[in-house]
Amino acid sequence: MDNPTRSARSRNAAIKAALAILSRNGPGGLTFDALSRESGISKGGLLHQFGTKANILKALLAYQKEHYDSFADSFLSANRDSLREPTLSSGIAVARESSNQPNSEARAVLAALVEDPALLDEICELDSSNIRKIRSEAEDADLALVRLFAARGLAYTKLLGLNPLSDRQRERIFKVLLDEDRWASHGPIKSGNKTSE
Repeated sequence: MDNPTRSARSRNAAIKAALAILSRNGPGGLTFDALSRESGISKGGLLHQFGTKANILKALLAYQKEHYDSFADSFLSANRDSLREPTLSSGIAVARESSNQPNSEARAVLAALVEDPALLDEICELDSSNIRKIRSEAEDADLALVRLFAARGLAYTKLLGLNPLSDRQRERIFKVLLDEDRWASHGPIKSGNKTSE
């Protein structure tokens, strides 16, 4: 096996180990010593690969972005022809997917927030771009954002252990949020339109 392949395998093993640590022990538990024990990679190897804890968190955020971008692409490929608001629907589907992950990559976002909020700048920029796209696709931009942030709220309350709903109840609510026909029947929110800010 060549060095680039070995390096990529080690990096992926370290990222998966970091996710397990974050799920089990929270952000404070993510240290090079803990990562070495969990991944089976020497501390020196991890320091060579990442250098700093911030770089581990950046790698986790990149892993998360890649995973959810791939998920969203698959969702859109399978459903694009039937969706009036594809960006919104994929955002809701991604929130549902994140709440169903046993070692949710969303924990990387929380760890980054605790460690260094500036690590989230790129995610915030991408999110702003997606929200502009959602607003441009929606008949009622305000209602579209209510649906998106309701889905994110379900995902984050599950992640934080604050969601009193069963998995079945949570899934039913995600289905309601994804049901475009159900929302179209409500008509626009009185002050909501595409141009409202």
